[in-house]
Amino acid sequence: MNDSDGIRLNKFLASCGVGSRRACDAQVQQGHVEINGKVCLNPAERVTLTDFVKVDGKRVQPKRTTTIAFNKPRGLVCSKDDELGRSTIFEALPVQLSHLNHVGRLDRDSEGLLILTNDGQLAQTLLHPSKDVEKEYLVTANQHLADEHLDQFLRGIFVEEGKVKLRAKEIERLSPRRLRIVLTTGYKRQIRVMLEAMGYTVQRLVRVRIGSFHLNDMPPGAWVPLEAEEIAALSVNPRVKARPKAKREVPADRRKPSSSKRPPGKKLASFGKGRPAAKKSPAGKKTGRRRPQ
Repeated sequence: MNDSDGIRLNKFLASCGVGSRRACDAQVQQGHVEINGKVCLNPAERVTLTDFVKVDGKRVQPKRTTTIAFNKPRGLVCSKDDELGRSTIFEALPVQLSHLNHVGRLDRDSEGLLILTNDGQLAQTLLHPSKDVEKEYLVTANQHLADEHLDQFLRGIFVEEGKVKLRAKEIERLSPRRLRIVLTTGYKRQIRVMLEAMGYTVQRLVRVRIGSFHLNDMPPGAWVPLEAEEIAALSVNPRVKARPKAKREVPADRRKPSSSKRPPGKKLASFGKGRPAAKKSPAGKKTGRRRPQ
């Protein structure tokens, strides 16, 4: 087989659900993997779908990938089994989706766009710092936020006794207590930590965008499978305002039952619907919100 054929063994194993790329490297290096009856110790070895690959004596094959967007309601934790007995996101999803993994997480009190998938490569792309994938949040604080504190958000705030510096990529004031914040890093509870470091508390936090994919009007508790174009949009940051896509309805079996606490389903717009562009005044000057100086 030519070196240019197939894919790397560790990537192949990850696509089979064996584990993360790093975990697959360990499996190979420890002698657990065979290719066509021979033990392979090189994670970079290339394989094709015609090769017979075994892990601990059992054949493995790539799984059919599934990726969904879920509007996480407040009060659910991102876990398959919470040791404290709290309600999890998987209790709000059909059992046939229990094999999916959440990409990153939103804490219990946060809401909004959450991606779940069994595509390890996609998860790695969305989470790796080098990819610089944007996540946009709408945040409500407990009191008016001072302009100098908004500037500090962009310059960076030291936490953990000065060992870690956190910063936002973009910040925009929407009202005295409401902000639009864009991050490209994934520090645990980053926005809450940054606001608390300046004496504020978060009253509401909603993630509304990942890459170029927008939550739009998907109701809390609803989910929708993503098409190839939408999956691609997750890892591409918007450069210009995208035109809104035609809306599609969330199927009835993917809405919260009307007898539960979930609101009835609403129409769901596809990705690409950004915030409306600023209007122009008669003199040709743009109007609208100004970013803090």
